[in-house]
Amino acid sequence: MIHSIYSNKDVFLRELISNASDALDKLRLEKLRGTELRADTSDLHIAIEADRDRRTLTVRDNGIGMTHEEVVDLIGTIAKSGTAKLLQELKEAKDSAASQDLIGQFGVGFYSGFMVADKVTLVTRHATQTSGTRWESDGQGTYTIETVEDAPQGTAVTLHLKPEDAEDRLFDYTSDHKIREIVKRYSDFITWPIRMATGKKAADSSEAAGAEKSGDGGESPDSAANADSAPGAETLNSMKALWARSREEVSDDEYHEFYKHISHDWNDPLETIRMQAEGTFEYQALLFIPSVAPPDLFLRERKRGVQLYVKRVFIMDDCEDLMPEYLRFVKGVVDAQDLSLNVSRETLQQDRQIQLMRRRLVKKLLATVKDMMSGDAERYATFWKQFGRAVKEGLLDDFENRDAILEICSFASTHDAEKPVTLRQYIDRMKDGQQHIYYMTGESRTVIENSPHMEAFRAKGYEVLLLTDPIDEMWVGSVPEFDGKAFQSIAKGQVDLDTEEEKKEVEAERERLQKEFGDLLSWMTTALGEKVKEVRLSSRLTTSPACIVGDTYDMTPALENMFRAMGQDMPQVKRILELNPTHPLVTGLREAHASGGETDALAETAELLHGMALLAEGGELTDPQRFITLLADRLQRTL
Repeated sequence: MIHSIYSNKDVFLRELISNASDALDKLRLEKLRGTELRADTSDLHIAIEADRDRRTLTVRDNGIGMTHEEVVDLIGTIAKSGTAKLLQELKEAKDSAASQDLIGQFGVGFYSGFMVADKVTLVTRHATQTSGTRWESDGQGTYTIETVEDAPQGTAVTLHLKPEDAEDRLFDYTSDHKIREIVKRYSDFITWPIRMATGKKAADSSEAAGAEKSGDGGESPDSAANADSAPGAETLNSMKALWARSREEVSDDEYHEFYKHISHDWNDPLETIRMQAEGTFEYQALLFIPSVAPPDLFLRERKRGVQLYVKRVFIMDDCEDLMPEYLRFVKGVVDAQDLSLNVSRETLQQDRQIQLMRRRLVKKLLATVKDMMSGDAERYATFWKQFGRAVKEGLLDDFENRDAILEICSFASTHDAEKPVTLRQYIDRMKDGQQHIYYMTGESRTVIENSPHMEAFRAKGYEVLLLTDPIDEMWVGSVPEFDGKAFQSIAKGQVDLDTEEEKKEVEAERERLQKEFGDLLSWMTTALGEKVKEVRLSSRLTTSPACIVGDTYDMTPALENMFRAMGQDMPQVKRILELNPTHPLVTGLREAHASGGETDALAETAELLHGMALLAEGGELTDPQRFITLLADRLQRTL
């Protein structure tokens, strides 16, 4: 499995260092919360120990550690980590690119050590316990686990390295030079000191220790004070928080590696956003828009939010109060200067500064996407394909930014079979005198395009938005207009596409048809009373005999079904049957009714006509067997 997903073996060290950094962050957080710990927090750090003779490499931290149960649950059980599922998806992927997209979707970072090691040994002790756990495996599907009484604080992962193999790009990972190279490339931004034992103190170690003391990295003041307490150890990383450095000082590669560290994504981000606020309250933010949607984007138990720091001290992961639900895919760091270090999720919800930061972050993100839309259409298309469904959720609850969200939305439309259109483009193409943005919801583009409701709009050349996401059924009913143009469903209410001049020409004809069909419409309304609210003549049909429409403010059948699926008891909404007065079937039915034809046969024809209209819009028949029986009987009579 490991060889299926990792193309660069060097990243194993990045993964182990990232895990160690997370453990140190968690220990710091527990200390702030006042948890009773059996741990020394005076010198929190990550240590790398290489033994060339034994060919082992150890990554050690003195962080939170793991309990015996956590080792079994998170390390020992492959199915729990998602590895088994990942392997299955890799087998189903059609090409290597698709396989690479799956990387980072599951917690497999720890297992990357097996790329370079024949055996992995893990020794860990949780900060609240006195005994530890030793886990060991050769990566062949089994492992051993035991309790150890003398385990040091934190976690140590020891890799029993494979022999060097240049052809397989297996390097000497006991080499000081190679270790420095990997740490500098991938983990220079880690906010805890990463130390490597050396035979003699490196020439630049005093400079590195000075960087620790400066506080640039956001590490513990205690650990900075004790940076020189480890003689013969060289600090490998600068610990400079990327969000605190100017844009000119940081390369795109550094930003990308930082994103991968905090998001556990293996793809480069689509967009990097820097913010710095000064004045009433100060904060810095470094946000990322991913290039690929996370697999849990639409799962109920998803994680969302950005990391919160206070004065470069880690406070919490997934700070939901800084990012609304519809932007849950955004990753990054927000570092505030004036919040309490002992802040809790409950107090965050009431904190005015948090709310102000959230407002500014959201506006900046939406403005960035709008700039992307106008400046880089290809990248915007990627963004919308990956996250458009989530973003549209904001139309339901973020009233303050509703117009800004609408500005960055794009939709399929009848204007172009391939390219989606923005609302601004739609309005620019509107016909003279057109007052509405026309749309229709449905399961797919094909279903909507083949709907009878489209006939008049197609005939007169009106563009219609084709809304096929489930969320579209919900927001179109709560968003009244965009830029002064009201949204109008082509499947609801009366549709009148005639110009004033055309209305004058056809007014007399409409009055004649209304009188001519009046009796039939009244009779059919009564005959179909259990199924429809009304039967009336249609101005939206050109070729189909009939269609089903809703009243202007009626809930759509799809929305009814969505609420029922969520367990809500929804009353059945009666809809309107519209008839095409020029269709031979409808005119024949009128003539048969006017001549006093057989009532039962006419009622069956009316029922069939209603069923056909229901099927034409993709609806479901209440009694399919009866419809088939009636249809078969009619077909038999024609033979």
